[in-house]
Amino acid sequence: MTKLEKTIHRPVLKISFDRHTWEEDEIVTEYPLTIFLNDEEFATIVCTPADLEEMVIGFLAAEGAIKSFEEIKQLVIDEAQGFAYVDLHKETILSQSFYSKRRITSCCGKSRQSFYFFSDARTAKPAEGAISITPGQCMQLMRELQSSSDIHRQTGGVHNAALCTADQVLLQYSDIGRHNALDKIYGKCLQDQIETKDKVLVFSGRISSEVLLKAAKIGAAIILSKSAPTDLALQLAEELNITAVGFIRQDKMNVYTHAHRIEVTPN
Repeated sequence: MTKLEKTIHRPVLKISFDRHTWEEDEIVTEYPLTIFLNDEEFATIVCTPADLEEMVIGFLAAEGAIKSFEEIKQLVIDEAQGFAYVDLHKETILSQSFYSKRRITSCCGKSRQSFYFFSDARTAKPAEGAISITPGQCMQLMRELQSSSDIHRQTGGVHNAALCTADQVLLQYSDIGRHNALDKIYGKCLQDQIETKDKVLVFSGRISSEVLLKAAKIGAAIILSKSAPTDLALQLAEELNITAVGFIRQDKMNVYTHAHRIEVTPN
């Protein structure tokens, strides 16, 4: 792999019924990035090597280590070594014992220990947005998300996430880790001071408790997915005033929580 390539090429034996051929295939890259916060090792994130600065900022905000971009004195990423050095203007607010130094994997299970961390209680607040959206707009935003990710079309190995208004995609990021794609959105919003409470998150994966908490931390009031939610995610969505919509496919969708934000035509 050359420096920070998002994909690599390698020969693959492809088999279809009784036919087989060796062909060059494109494979998504996994890249470990270790974050040092005020000279202390904080976490190692396995990610797609792109938009690393946004991801680090969003991750630190989601973990409760920072509240705004202005708290960061300096952020330096050593791409060759896989290190991100972050210096804050003041000491970290919470003890390191609340975070526990850990490795954040790219898998889709409970790798990040989700809402069990102390930081979730501090940073996941009920949504305040008064935004509403039509079913047609939900379906159009999902189509735009699925059609605009080059790396997903090339490899099929990443999650996609976008921050949108009711009728327009504003930001979009891809990553092997679904949480990383959302952190990149969060980081960009903090960098550019983008208002989020009147926005929609559109997501390619299932709505887990982890993903729902990310939406709450970002501040979006609506989350759209082409996949299913979990029961715990829906419990959290109810409590955090978030409209969760799943199974957006073709002309169908399921609205699970806070359906008042979905503008439906009376039967």
